[in-house]
Amino acid sequence: MYGAHPPKNSGEPVGGETADVIRTYQTWKGSNIFFLGGRFIFGPDIQSIFLSIFLIVAPVVVFCVFVGRKLLDEFNHHLGILVMVVAIVLMIYILIMLLVTSGRDPGIIPRNTRPPEPEAVDQSIEIGSAQSPPLRLPRFKEVTVNGLTVKVKYCDTCMLYRPPRCSHCSICDNCVDRFDHHCPWVGQCIGLRNYRFYFMFVSSATLLCIYIFAFCWVYAIKIKDSEHTSIWGALIKTPASIVLILYTFICVWFVGGLTVFHLYLISTNQSTYENFRYRYDRTENPYNKGIIENFKEVFWRSIPPSKNDFRALVLRESETLHRALGGGFVTSNVEKTPSDIEMGDRKPAGNNGSGRVDQYDQTGHNDLRGHPRRSGWGRRSGSWELPSDIASVASALGDSNRIVGGSSDNLGGQLRGQNRQ
Repeated sequence: MYGAHPPKNSGEPVGGETADVIRTYQTWKGSNIFFLGGRFIFGPDIQSIFLSIFLIVAPVVVFCVFVGRKLLDEFNHHLGILVMVVAIVLMIYILIMLLVTSGRDPGIIPRNTRPPEPEAVDQSIEIGSAQSPPLRLPRFKEVTVNGLTVKVKYCDTCMLYRPPRCSHCSICDNCVDRFDHHCPWVGQCIGLRNYRFYFMFVSSATLLCIYIFAFCWVYAIKIKDSEHTSIWGALIKTPASIVLILYTFICVWFVGGLTVFHLYLISTNQSTYENFRYRYDRTENPYNKGIIENFKEVFWRSIPPSKNDFRALVLRESETLHRALGGGFVTSNVEKTPSDIEMGDRKPAGNNGSGRVDQYDQTGHNDLRGHPRRSGWGRRSGSWELPSDIASVASALGDSNRIVGGSSDNLGGQLRGQNRQ
């Protein structure tokens, strides 16, 4: 659906109905909010951005009005102006980093319209026969990363095997590449494509807090020297400085602590999710390339382009048909567990004794036999094998929400039972 283009005569009837050409973001299945025709993508908690903007702008305004303006008389005229200019420039830079972090694709993995095909099928058993067992997708697959074997997990929501370091965010309802965490202060997931800007946002906010904190004390010392009073007496004469000193002192522990923590994560090539969920002190981190290379990977490597074209044109009927066939009847046949939404579960991983990094190993959920699960349409999933002409029949009838019942040996009785539901 992400790269589809409409036919030249998009107004001609398709399957008995007029084709409705819309943008990809208008059919988006995640919880994201789009602006300017899909040019900006935000998380569902976008309201928190306004609180973050207020917490950044308000102290700078108070500083410029009650402290910076008074320092114009205490310093040389040009130096006093520079004190205010630096604070304003830092504030603008932080706001830009906030918007860039919050308003861009963090690295969303496009969803599949149907589950992937099983890789291994026993050819000696006739497909569709009464003796053939139902094909099931394994919950995990193994991939090799820098010579170490890593398990990747199947996502029932997105119907794909997540790439290494990818997790599904329960808030945005998307699989995000190199998922770090969902930040409520920026209202967006932090992933492969916006982690760099998130760190720059947090670190520059730390510098702004230190800057305001320092010059509030400078102003108090200037008052102390000019009026020959104690430092506490000088602070009483500038209540705005007291408020700013307390505010920045509290904030610097928050944003400063995040800055130090993410410096550690970058130096060891970990994400917040990996650090909280896994323990690389017990197993070897397959992504750690050394401190210098780890910093280069975050700050000097080019950011990959988005895998989603939110402004691409798609046909509404075509999208509905894919949803009916891929999401309603063709399902993964894998047991859905509470751990499929990968947020909040802090189960650490360990070495299984064979030198393999079992990142997604979870007790009680490693049964690869699988069980039928509920599909997105509320019906019990069926066999993998669907007649190949279902899509053409539904398209010819022009009704993507109706599937004609059949008497197929492997699906007929089940489809009739689904229609009765």
